[in-house]
Amino acid sequence: MKRCKRCLLPAEAPGGALDDRKLCEICSGRRAESSLTKPDNLRARQAELDKALRRARGGGDYDVLVCLSGGKDSLWLLNALKNYGHLRILAFTTGINIPAAAWDNMQKTLEVLNVDHIVYKPSNGFYTKLFRYLLQNQEARGAVYTLSYVYAPLFEGDALRVAVEKQIPLVLAGYSPGQPEPERMEFEFSRDMICYTDWTPPALRASGHFDESELSRFWNPGAWPTDTVFPRYIAPFHAWPYDQDRIMQDVMKMGLVRRKKNASPIHSNYPIQWLLMYSDLLKFGYNPYAPEFCSLIREGKANQKYWRLMFPVVDFMIRNRSLLGKNVSRSLDWLDMTAEELLITQPRGAYDPDVGALGS
Repeated sequence: MKRCKRCLLPAEAPGGALDDRKLCEICSGRRAESSLTKPDNLRARQAELDKALRRARGGGDYDVLVCLSGGKDSLWLLNALKNYGHLRILAFTTGINIPAAAWDNMQKTLEVLNVDHIVYKPSNGFYTKLFRYLLQNQEARGAVYTLSYVYAPLFEGDALRVAVEKQIPLVLAGYSPGQPEPERMEFEFSRDMICYTDWTPPALRASGHFDESELSRFWNPGAWPTDTVFPRYIAPFHAWPYDQDRIMQDVMKMGLVRRKKNASPIHSNYPIQWLLMYSDLLKFGYNPYAPEFCSLIREGKANQKYWRLMFPVVDFMIRNRSLLGKNVSRSLDWLDMTAEELLITQPRGAYDPDVGALGS
């Protein structure tokens, strides 16, 4: 696979066309890239985050709810907040499709930090039905975008519900810069998104494939009493300087993981992500996560040498369903699907909720 010699962006990816110097459109200056982590943005967001943390103190039993997935970023975030000073923290996990390495990371980190933890384990039935439908009816951007941006709102909504029920004013998540899509969040979910938007994907409702009890699993502020106080939902790594290598090294040094490999995003990722990458790699010719990591490389937040080695290794495992790539076949078996059922049938944006749909 041809890649940009500087940021490793695949030539097949948007903006990846190489010039005679083997530089992509972004590295060569032929395409502008807006940075979400400019110094001025970081300073303003850091000040706002500090203010939000100060204001969160002293209300109910907990000051903040921290979304804990077991990946390196959420582990590091939980440790940073524990050391921030006098915050009462509740860690929260939606326990669907989490690998053994991530569960092990969570157990070790919670032992070290002595933080309360709630795990919500919904039944598999709805999720397997949902994942199967979405993979058979992907939107134009492919499997990773389709499933991630329907599944993520589910566990984000789970966190919001717990925060409302326990009167926790602030939810914090370990999204790295560029996660989720900037259209959904830059540093914080808007008040319109949290207070006035039904997150139920329109295409799911229109499909007739899901009943109201299933659709009600998505966040819908209209289902709460009108005087409900909704929390803020912030991504601290959109405010703090971010360095992927440093975070991996830190969680090992701080004893938050038992093994070096557990600090790697490759080992602690959701198993179904391997199936999503498989689908997109075959359809589009490049790994769908490559643009995200290449952006981090360009901004000095990820190690180019590390990813120069790992990109082809990961792609090899996916294409051949070997080693960690065996999760491709395992996920197909879990969902009772075949690879031939991985189809794009929906237009771009089919699953995006209408922001502010409930009115303000």
